[in-house]
Amino acid sequence: MFSKILIANRGEIAVRIIRACKEMGVATVAVYSEADKNALHVALADQSYCIGSAEAADSYLNQNQIISTAIIAGAQAIHPGYGFLSENAHFARLCRKNGLVFIGPEPESMERLSDKSILKELIKNTGLSVIPGTKAVASVEDAKREADKLGYPVMLKACAGGGGRGIRLIKSEEDIEEAYLQATSEAVSAFGDGSVYLEKYIFPARHVELQMLADEHGNAVCLGERDCSLQRRNQKLIEETPSPAVNVEQRKKIVELAIDAVKKIGYVGAGTLEFLLDRQGNFWFMEMNVRLQVEHTVTEMLTGFDLVKWQIRIAAGIPLSFNQEDIRLNGSAIECRINAQSCGALEMLHVPGGPSVRFDTCLIEGTAVSPYYDSLLGKLVVYAKTREEALRKLRAALCELVIRGIPTNIEEQLRIVEDERFTSGNYDLTFMGNR
Repeated sequence: MFSKILIANRGEIAVRIIRACKEMGVATVAVYSEADKNALHVALADQSYCIGSAEAADSYLNQNQIISTAIIAGAQAIHPGYGFLSENAHFARLCRKNGLVFIGPEPESMERLSDKSILKELIKNTGLSVIPGTKAVASVEDAKREADKLGYPVMLKACAGGGGRGIRLIKSEEDIEEAYLQATSEAVSAFGDGSVYLEKYIFPARHVELQMLADEHGNAVCLGERDCSLQRRNQKLIEETPSPAVNVEQRKKIVELAIDAVKKIGYVGAGTLEFLLDRQGNFWFMEMNVRLQVEHTVTEMLTGFDLVKWQIRIAAGIPLSFNQEDIRLNGSAIECRINAQSCGALEMLHVPGGPSVRFDTCLIEGTAVSPYYDSLLGKLVVYAKTREEALRKLRAALCELVIRGIPTNIEEQLRIVEDERFTSGNYDLTFMGNR
């Protein structure tokens, strides 16, 4: 096991990883930008180092600076969290070159699986149904030809995408040129890779993802599914597990296929298989996230397994100490993402309490929301024995959560969880007006 880990991230996920390390008896090293010098993760870590200016490119994306800091601090491993360098194969390889363990998949595995068009070719051989689509399209003309073959509407997606970026819905040939230029430009800006591919648009559908853990000893488990259909412009707002749209037989079948698929592609670490679930109950594979998801917390609340700790153990070569039969999906867990709606400084924070209520955040009095980073302030998660009880608990927690000085989406989240479409469980990706 590692004695010291550097956390190459910021915000609530950096705090989350530090807490897991403390519980494991592992020392922590925080890195921070000049904008984050007073951040909570900086105060909580055993050691903290400023690595650059506020711009992410000069700090949290500065690979050489992070590696140098890890070596100077005596860290043996680096946890990338999510976002930033979490899916960067070059950084994972740089860690290995410098004698550091990257807490995530091997760089070769990341390269093979992060390109969605290549991944789909691999998944086709595992028994999972893959959304009809293409490999990378090199031009507007290529996109038009492939779209004609697939039939409209189609989705244009970044090959190296994630977080809802580099995605465009194309309803007719007239939309392709503008969509192609926008998606490739956004993909270059977000991922440094402008390649895009097309896939058939499945509508209406729900976004359902399976949380996987796999070790280097050939063991793999699925910790159930999360329903992530509450989205605005491909950005998730609310997640819940289990999905109200998946029955016991469907779950049993897709879990077996997912475990088999993860073993066949040789994946090691925490990862997520993402699907569209159509109204006929068919699961259509979309992509795989080869990192920790923002919404991992809702799975932890339902199953009781600490995903961050298991990421660290797997990276240290420790085999999973449980199997699929040990995973129980009893009850219901629901998570709301609490986002800042503009910049500001925190004047007051009151966090709701009570049994099975969790608020993962980086907020402390005086925290300033910076324009340089993601708007996520925290994740409010509740658990109860039934979905109806979990919904009541979530409403109460949202009403009790107070964040002053920073405009937030708390009121909007409260309206959503009180909406009959959501409370009935009969919702899909069109809930927030997405088309």
